Amino acid sequence: MLLIAGLGNPGAKYARHRHNIGFMAVEAIARAYGFGPWRKKFQAEICEGQIGAARVLLMKPQTYMNESGRAVGEAANFYKLAAPDVVVFYDEIDLAPGRLRMKTGGGAAGHNGIRSIMASPIGEGFRRARMGVGHPGSAELVHGYVLSDFAKSDEDWLNKLIDACAKAAPLIAAGEDEKFQAEVMRLAPAAKADPRKSGGAP
Repeated sequence: MLLIAGLGNPGAKYARHRHNIGFMAVEAIARAYGFGPWRKKFQAEICEGQIGAARVLLMKPQTYMNESGRAVGEAANFYKLAAPDVVVFYDEIDLAPGRLRMKTGGGAAGHNGIRSIMASPIGEGFRRARMGVGHPGSAELVHGYVLSDFAKSDEDWLNKLIDACAKAAPLIAAGEDEKFQAEVMRLAPAAKADPRKSGGAP
């Protein structure tokens, strides 16, 4: 079993927030591979399916971002998963809009959802799909920036990135994280970001 969790906040008012790009990614994967219906379990919305040879559980924690580790940890404990069996998609302000970088382990870099998962029994060694949303330019603006909707000007790169993550999902299911990253960036090459429009650095 592979657990792929997308991070975000539950509820319609958060649905288009930058902080919810992880939810968007797992929803796209579910659609692309004909996963079963979403249902409530593990303090989350989950659905199950198959990607290549891998049995996959997709998850959207419903605990709010800062408590994401409760849901992810509960599911990992139930299925007796180790950290390498867990992939987490989430927003990364230190990457330019439309960029994706895979990483295993390391610190939280100020992301409370990642910090919560690290504090769970899983620890820090899970796999991370960092989805670039850009930086607003100063630390005091970050909170409002990630908790606001994507701009209309973001829709082109956002849709391309999410679709590419779904199309390349067989690579992540096979444990080929570097190839997944390369394929996503091949399918959705990020344009040079204009900080005046995106709020992020290229």
